[in-house]
Amino acid sequence: MDPAMEVSGQTAQMESAMQVSNQTDVKSEEMPQMIYRCKKCRRIVASQEQIVPHEPGQGKECYKWKKRAGDTENGQPLCTSIFVEPMKWMQPVEEGYVAQKLQCIGCNTRLGFFNWAGMQCNCGTWVTPAFQLHSSRLDECRM
Repeated sequence: MDPAMEVSGQTAQMESAMQVSNQTDVKSEEMPQMIYRCKKCRRIVASQEQIVPHEPGQGKECYKWKKRAGDTENGQPLCTSIFVEPMKWMQPVEEGYVAQKLQCIGCNTRLGFFNWAGMQCNCGTWVTPAFQLHSSRLDECRM
C-alpha cells in the first residue's frame, strides 16, 4: 500500500473522530443544568444530578380497585412529582425518622414526603427508598 494513501486514510479517520467529539461537546453544551427551587421562597432544593429516575408504571392498573379514578386519560400517566436522593437540608432524615413530611428549610412549606420503605408514584411505579418532591411546589429553572 502506498504510504501517501495510509497518511490520507489516517487523516480522514482523525477528522471524523474530531467531528464526533465536537458533536458530543455541542450536545453537552445544549443541555442546560436543571435546578429545582421552592416556589414560595425560591431556595434551591435539588438539581438534575440528585434526581432518581424511575421507569413509568402501568398507571391505574397498578393501584387497588378502590383507588382507581374514572377513565379521564387514556395515555401514559405523567409523574406529578420527582424523586431525589437524601440531602442535608432534609432535617427529618438527619434526625432519623423513617417516614415524614419534607419541608423547605427557608420557609417551612411542605415540599413533599419521604419514606425509607418506599412509595408509589402516581404513574404506578414503586420507588424505594422514596424522597418525593411534588412538582406543583417547585419551580424548574435552567442554568
